Amino acid sequence: MSPVSILLIGFAMSTDAFAAAIGKGAAMRKPVFRDALRAGIIFGVIEAITPIIGWLLGRAALQYVEAFDHWIAFGLLAALGLHMIYNGVRPDSGEEDDPSQHHGFWKLALTGFATSIDAMAVGIGLAFMDVHIGVMAAVIGLCTLTMVTAGIMLGRVLGSMVGKRAEIIGGVILVIIGSTILYEHLHGVA
Repeated sequence: MSPVSILLIGFAMSTDAFAAAIGKGAAMRKPVFRDALRAGIIFGVIEAITPIIGWLLGRAALQYVEAFDHWIAFGLLAALGLHMIYNGVRPDSGEEDDPSQHHGFWKLALTGFATSIDAMAVGIGLAFMDVHIGVMAAVIGLCTLTMVTAGIMLGRVLGSMVGKRAEIIGGVILVIIGSTILYEHLHGVA
């Protein structure tokens, strides 16, 4: 997998966390950089661990699915991408976060875990490819740290305006990467 693809996956995996961070930043009264960095670290660490867990699960099943692994990788990435696009275009439920909510460690960790489920699924797909999971996890974690920190700081200014668009772009990137993997395997490019 090329470094560009690895970086694109890292940013695609961090878009839902970015969208959540914008919401958190909008809900906080006056977020300062220290608060944004703290949230970025929490989200980044969780987002880096989940693809490793998925990769380990995928590696355990590798011998059973090696003949059609490219279809699994494509299916997972395409399904996650389409889900992200759907979440980006569906109308809001109208429920607003209570600005007085506490943004403590466990609340941030729970939100970070909820936005990292897709990274676990990507980790499963990566188990069927020749990619160093440590590098991939580090890139996903660093991209998430950066995006969440920026999202918290931008949240006050941008509100929910950018959050949905970021998730749509991340979904499109995942569908394109999944399609590229499938094309390369079916046409012997890889």
